[in-house]
Amino acid sequence: MNVPFVDLKRQYDSIKDEVNTKINKVLQNTHFILGENSDAFEKEFANYCGVKYGVGVASGSDALTLNLKALGIGKGDEVITAPNTFIATVDAISRNGAKPVFVDIDPETYNIDVAEIEEKITDKTKAIIPVHLYGQPADMDEIIKIAKKYDLKIIEDACQAHGAEYKGKKVGSLSDVGCFSFYPAKNLGAYGDGGMVVTNNEQIAERIKMLRNYGQSKKYYHDFIGYNSRLDEIQAAVLRVKLRYLDEWNDKRREHAKLYNELLENVSGIETPTEKEFVKHVYHLYVIRCKNRNELQNYLSSKGVSTGIHYPIPVHLQKAYKHLEYKEGDFPITEKYAKEILSLPMFPELTDEEIEAVVGLIRSHR
Repeated sequence: MNVPFVDLKRQYDSIKDEVNTKINKVLQNTHFILGENSDAFEKEFANYCGVKYGVGVASGSDALTLNLKALGIGKGDEVITAPNTFIATVDAISRNGAKPVFVDIDPETYNIDVAEIEEKITDKTKAIIPVHLYGQPADMDEIIKIAKKYDLKIIEDACQAHGAEYKGKKVGSLSDVGCFSFYPAKNLGAYGDGGMVVTNNEQIAERIKMLRNYGQSKKYYHDFIGYNSRLDEIQAAVLRVKLRYLDEWNDKRREHAKLYNELLENVSGIETPTEKEFVKHVYHLYVIRCKNRNELQNYLSSKGVSTGIHYPIPVHLQKAYKHLEYKEGDFPITEKYAKEILSLPMFPELTDEEIEAVVGLIRSHR
């Protein structure tokens, strides 16, 4: 049995009539940038997250970058985050001229270790970016306490966590601003790229609206240097359809994770994900840990099972960040896990039979 890591075709087939109708309407209207679908989706997604404002941008990376810019964070400033994230989290800090400062991870959740944040704060620290990695929220209460104590901004990187909840509240609503990606493989994915900033702060929302559109206050009146970073109408139309299914799809992901957990419970050498009791994990990725990870991945590939590694090289050891002068051993948990983590197939349309086949192969390899 061939088991894909992600199968976007199955999802498209289940909603294609609705999606095609929406896309065709955009094509007929010929209003492709900042139109009625973009406006409507911003409101619908903000409402879904439990906040007042949503601003669509071109990608999750831009959501992070423009957020930092809107908050006035730049050269000479420091921003704290974790090194086991997709590099876009850290690139956003660097693109604004600030310095990324890393904190190791909690060994159970793989999110930033809140117990280590305070010791990294200096008089240059301006913000914390907790990443809700793989779909599990970081421990926001502790982060909020620290941020209040030191007057720091919090930017939630929720790019992998659409619909995830922390103590009953949606991620993105727990801080100053939340950032989302609509990359096609995400829990809520477009048919291209896209992103969103959500916030309860009207001033931040208005600033980002201008930043995404060349710094314009009105057409051809530019108050400051901005960017071209807008969520286009076709993607917004697709996302409006898909948003209605997000909770259902997340529930299916959670069911798949539960089945994986049950079937892998007694498999020697396999560590399954830990979900904290105060969160709702939405399993953008289902990530196990194991010794001899590369051997297992190669074996599964030889049997037709696609897997991933998120992420094989921590950001502090990437060549692009050599100038920060971090070295191997600086973040031991992150580095250890980078050699052991393996992402198994996970998408809403995955079948029980496919999960059972994947686990059967893992058992036979162990």
